[in-house]
Amino acid sequence: MSVVERYPDRFQIATLAAGTNTELALEQAVRWKPRVLSLEREQDAAMLRAKLRGLGLPEIEIVAGAAGTVKVATHPEVDFVVSAIVGVAGLEATYEAVRAGKSVGLANKECLVVAGELITAEARRQGKPLLPIDSEHNAIHQCLRGGRMDTNKDNNDDDRVNEVDRIWLTASGGPFLHTPKAEFASITVQQALNHPTWKMGKRITIDSATLMNKGFEVIEACRLFNVPPERVQVIVHPQSTIHSMVEFVDGSILAQISVTDMRLPILYALTYPERIRSDLRFSIGDLRHLDFCPPDMSKFPCLALAYEAAGKGGTKTIALNAADEVAVAAFLEEQIGFEDIPRIIEEVMAATPARQLESIQKVLALDTEARLLAKEVVKERRRKGSPIRAIS
Repeated sequence: MSVVERYPDRFQIATLAAGTNTELALEQAVRWKPRVLSLEREQDAAMLRAKLRGLGLPEIEIVAGAAGTVKVATHPEVDFVVSAIVGVAGLEATYEAVRAGKSVGLANKECLVVAGELITAEARRQGKPLLPIDSEHNAIHQCLRGGRMDTNKDNNDDDRVNEVDRIWLTASGGPFLHTPKAEFASITVQQALNHPTWKMGKRITIDSATLMNKGFEVIEACRLFNVPPERVQVIVHPQSTIHSMVEFVDGSILAQISVTDMRLPILYALTYPERIRSDLRFSIGDLRHLDFCPPDMSKFPCLALAYEAAGKGGTKTIALNAADEVAVAAFLEEQIGFEDIPRIIEEVMAATPARQLESIQKVLALDTEARLLAKEVVKERRRKGSPIRAIS
């Protein structure tokens, strides 16, 4: 919204999806007057319709549920869709936006984690870009403009058409970078929500504390840029000054540096392939001190689990995401400990047979099964109980 407001000659808001935030939805509806606005629940939609009629704005169509978000994402007047709904809840609308031939800016990494093969294949069929808004992948996208990279899966190891050797994803390390492993069992919810760099939602903040968020980004990078997981490296960089890097076959490394402000990657995605002037400036003096170190996989097993899922793909990445979402919710509710999060994910992944899924409907069905299984594992762990059943 801030970017659109800054460049009114270039952009206008056509449609909005607001989840359960009805107060903000009303404020934004009055401010932007979208053609369509979607809420999660029909009762909230009915309430918003009544309020807008009372304000003399009956022409704004208010819709609800999954069908509502799909309508928002595929509206004929929409050119560019920003996909930022957290979790698998945003999957169907994102996929349908791609199928409708929209350019999509992805801030929802879970879509590519659980269904990246399907979404990227459809984007190639449509000839439309998937533009990352996550700061790390946006940085990689910018760096890749410095060298050739073939997106044809059959040729991604051919140096005649591919000048990229490795992708480097930087990670702040989260709040527990220097916390001894022996203290992980006593980590509280409040401590885990205290991220050193970014202000984010609760789930993504916990994922950053476990480094699962970085694991999701590894999978996302594999799908967005058509590289195998062994060519995506994570490097801990606490200053978060360098947002990510690309290493080329001749040994050159390009790094993207900018302010830690999400308006910049959003502006980049909205205006691609142009670059337009902004006031989001980085002070070069802040480059005085840069630290780098490899991640400690023994302290942060979620990252290792993500690499495993990235290599196997299909059902394993779905199980990874579903189990993480359930485990993080249980941790936030203080039902389990911090160290239980990777244990639950590992159990659910092990119980999920590896196979590829050929439709969004099957992805969503498997996601539901994996969530149910994860909830069973949470209950069993709380009871210290019995073995789990496998998904068929």
